[in-house]
Amino acid sequence: MTLEAFADTIVPGEKRSPDDRAVAGASHGGGAVAAGAIELLEWDATGVHDGLDWFASALNDHARAYATEHGLAPDETVPPFVALGFEHRTALVQKLTLPGHPEKPLWVSLALFSNMAYDSAAHMHTADALAAGHPGLIAMGIERPDPDGLWRFPEFSYGRKLANLHPDTTSTGSPA
Repeated sequence: MTLEAFADTIVPGEKRSPDDRAVAGASHGGGAVAAGAIELLEWDATGVHDGLDWFASALNDHARAYATEHGLAPDETVPPFVALGFEHRTALVQKLTLPGHPEKPLWVSLALFSNMAYDSAAHMHTADALAAGHPGLIAMGIERPDPDGLWRFPEFSYGRKLANLHPDTTSTGSPA
């Protein structure tokens, strides 16, 4: 729940249900959480998967200190970071990622993975992500592949043809 709230602070989305506490609902459409930020963080290819419990614990420790510093009443029904309002979550994450903060590289890496889940669906095959309605790829206008799973572009992406094909190019696009 804490890591979901962090990811939602980085790329906000809409609540999944009226009682959703991790996702603050600061934006329309799906954000990092709906894009699979937790799945990406838990993927062993990220290199952070073994430290996620530490990240959540440390973030909650920072949130407790932040709440005390700002005179915010504790809410014991959810983890401390989740209990913060979106504007306070944002302020705390900004503080943790400022130049000079001793833990900055750790929080920036977590933020980058949250962005990566939204921007590229790195933990999924692109075609599968699009078929599942991945919010980031759809927001960026990534087109679905043709029925055979290949992407073809009937119009040139730059609005004009950049070069002629080499005469020895095969039908698969490989040089002869």
